[in-house]
Amino acid sequence: MSAAIFLQAGRERSVLRRHPWIFSKAIDKVKGKPTAGEPVDLFTHDGRWLARAAWSPASQIRARIWTFDRQETIDTDFFINRLRWAQAGRDALIQRQGLSAYRLVAAESDGLPGITIDRYNDFLVCQLLSAGAEYHKEQLFAALKQLYPDCSLYERSDVAVRKKEGLEESQGLVYGQLPPSDLLIQENNGVQIQVDIQGGHKTGFYLDQRDNRAIAGRYAQGRRVLNCFCYTGGFGVYALKGGASEVINVDVSDPALAIARRNAEHNQLDLSRAQFVNEDVFKLLRRYREEGQRFDMIVLDPPKFAESKAQLPGACRGYKDINLLACQLLNPGGILLTFSCSGLMDADLFQKIVADAALDAGREAQILERMGQAADHPIATPYPEGFYLKGLVVRVR
Repeated sequence: MSAAIFLQAGRERSVLRRHPWIFSKAIDKVKGKPTAGEPVDLFTHDGRWLARAAWSPASQIRARIWTFDRQETIDTDFFINRLRWAQAGRDALIQRQGLSAYRLVAAESDGLPGITIDRYNDFLVCQLLSAGAEYHKEQLFAALKQLYPDCSLYERSDVAVRKKEGLEESQGLVYGQLPPSDLLIQENNGVQIQVDIQGGHKTGFYLDQRDNRAIAGRYAQGRRVLNCFCYTGGFGVYALKGGASEVINVDVSDPALAIARRNAEHNQLDLSRAQFVNEDVFKLLRRYREEGQRFDMIVLDPPKFAESKAQLPGACRGYKDINLLACQLLNPGGILLTFSCSGLMDADLFQKIVADAALDAGREAQILERMGQAADHPIATPYPEGFYLKGLVVRVR
C-alpha cells in the first residue's frame, strides 16, 4: 500500500470541490514515510478515499492533487492523456490566431500541478515547480517525446520558487537541439517575435499577453506611446503596427532592448518612430513629469511585485506609484493600459489601486476594457488561483 495522508475533520471540503492543494494545517496524520514528490493517497479523517497527490514535505502546500480517480496511476500514460487533453484545448486557438508558439500546459489548470510547458516552433520548454513534477519528470519527458517526436525539449526550472519545494534550480537541454537565441515565432496571424529560450524571462517570452498586445495596437493610431517595462518590445511592435506616431520603449535591460529593436525590424516597422531607452521606469516617469513630457498612451506591464502575502502591501504601493505617475503624464483623452501579473493581487484590489492613483493625480478616469491572460492560459473552475494576469484599459480626462 502506498503512503497515505489523512485530513483533519471538515478539511475535505475544498477537495470535494476539486481544489488541487492540501495545506500543511489541513493534515491530521501521515501513514508511511513518503519521500518528496512521491504519490500519496488522500483520505478523510474517517478513512474515505479522496484523491491521489504528490507529497511535498518542504512546502506549506504539503500535497498537490494529480487525480480524483482511484484507478488512475501516475505513470507515462497518465501524462500522455493529460497532454493530449491540453493540446486538444489549444488546437482551435492555434489555427484561428496563426500561432507557432503557445502554452501547452498551464500547471494546475491543466491537471498537471507544478508543470508549465510552452511550445516555440519545434522547441518545448518546461518549468517544473513542484516536488511531484520533479519526481515524475522522466515519465513526463517520455510522454512528450512520444507525442512530439520532432520537437526538442529544454528545461527552464531556474526559478527561486523551487526552493519552497526543497528543490535546486535547474536549466539545460533534455534532448534534441539547443534552441538558438534568435528564434522567430509567429502570433496573431503574422506578427513575428524573436525569442531567447535559454536566456530570456520565464520560458523565453510572455505568451500570456498575446491578446493584450493586439488590444494595444487597436488604440495606438496617431498616438505618442510610452511602453514601460517593455522587455523585448512586444507592445511596442503592435503600437507601431497600429499607427502610433512615436513609441518610446523603456527597460533596464540592454539585451532586451536590443531584441526589441530587432522585433521592430522583423516586422518591417519604421524605426524612425521608435526609441529604445535603458532607464529605471520609476525614475524615468518622475523625470518626464518634471520635464513636462506628455503622452497619448502609456503601457505599464511591470514584473511581479508580490511573491508572497507579506510583500502585498509593498506591491500595492508600487502599483499605485507607477499608475499615479502615468495618469499625470497622459494628455486629456489619453489611454492607459495597466497590468498586474501578481496572482496575490485580486482584480478588485487592482482596480481600486488604479482608481486611487487617478484620483490622487487629479484626473477623471474611465475603464474601457478589462484584460486577462490569453486562452492558452486557461483557469480551471475549482482553481481560481489560475487567474493571475489582470489588465485595464483606462481613458483619462
